[in-house]
Amino acid sequence: MIEELVDGINKYGFPIIAACGMGYFIFYVWKWATEEIDPVLGSARTTLIGLVDRIRMLDNDMIRLNTKLSIALELHPELKDRFDENRINQFITTSKVFDQSKVAYSSKQSVDVEKKPTS
Repeated sequence: MIEELVDGINKYGFPIIAACGMGYFIFYVWKWATEEIDPVLGSARTTLIGLVDRIRMLDNDMIRLNTKLSIALELHPELKDRFDENRINQFITTSKVFDQSKVAYSSKQSVDVEKKPTS
């Protein structure tokens, strides 16, 4: 095997033999990637799409529940008297994604929600 390689280098030159070796290496990597990696990536892509859909669903549920809580606390002030302020603040998010500064009642109207200072 080594003698054949040395004879090939003597006959064709090192750059030609190195280019052939690199061509075989590229072919081997391409074949390995298309036969073994592509199917795994396809299943991972399907799993990722499912996870993104679940995150979106949870995000929408969080927004919906946050809006319901804000509306309930605004429309029923007696609820604030029944619960401790710390208990209410536990459920109010500070995330910028779930902005509680406005509660949308319809597409035409939005109402500002203001926190009353505790005394």
